[in-house]
Amino acid sequence: MSEVLTKSMARNIFYGGSIAFVVIFVGLSIHSHRYIVTTSTTAAPLSEEVAAGKRVWERHACINCHTILGEGAYFAPELANVMQRWGVLDDPEAAYEMLDAWMQSQPSGIEGRRQMPNFNLSEEDTRNLAEFLRWTNQIKTQDWPPNDAG
Repeated sequence: MSEVLTKSMARNIFYGGSIAFVVIFVGLSIHSHRYIVTTSTTAAPLSEEVAAGKRVWERHACINCHTILGEGAYFAPELANVMQRWGVLDDPEAAYEMLDAWMQSQPSGIEGRRQMPNFNLSEEDTRNLAEFLRWTNQIKTQDWPPNDAG
């Protein structure tokens, strides 16, 4: 091989490398699309209640203390699997009752514990928030959170 890189050699390296990377990019895009389709929210369709619950979540800035699907602050527990932990994932009415009871008991006033404020949510807001948390619990998350406690 010559020690000098000719124009034709440089052009062949450029085109060959470009074609190789385009093929890799297309292959990874196809793989990613198939992977996302099988691990997305298709098992948990959106409803108006879920969207309204997300608005409650945002309006009260719950993410400033809690994490959901690993995003947010680490001051309070992960809530992506809270309905499963409470055992009410398959029962919307029980989910509402558990969340309502929890929200009404806050702040707990227990010395040395972090305190959650009482947001005085309406029944509709609490039901919608419960639906949002049930929805997040049904998303295929590749085993996130890594433990039951979040």
